[in-house]
Amino acid sequence: MSWLNSAPLMLLERYLDVTTMRQTLVTTNLANIDTPGYHTRDVDFRGELARAMNGEDTSLTSPFVIPVRGLIARPDGNNVSVDRESLLLAEVQLQFKAATVVIRSEFAQVSTAIREGA
Repeated sequence: MSWLNSAPLMLLERYLDVTTMRQTLVTTNLANIDTPGYHTRDVDFRGELARAMNGEDTSLTSPFVIPVRGLIARPDGNNVSVDRESLLLAEVQLQFKAATVVIRSEFAQVSTAIREGA
């Protein structure tokens, strides 16, 4: 098995996929803040990572999109909260940045091993 197919890198790949999907949903929620009847959607982030850690083949499936319950709906039926979505957007950006730092570190180690092994 090559180092590119290692379990930690595959898990990081899934982590990036889920954070990207979550960012898309958050921005979609924000874009629909004035759409009557629109309901906030999100990804089961922990569930998706648990599936990946348990070795389930998540490469063939998209992350599960779920409706967010417990939010206060306005009279037009829309339940998007700018505060919630802004907080999630900042959180997702930090998560994505942290994962890319780890991936860069992995590639730097491989690059060092190649240079020193030559």
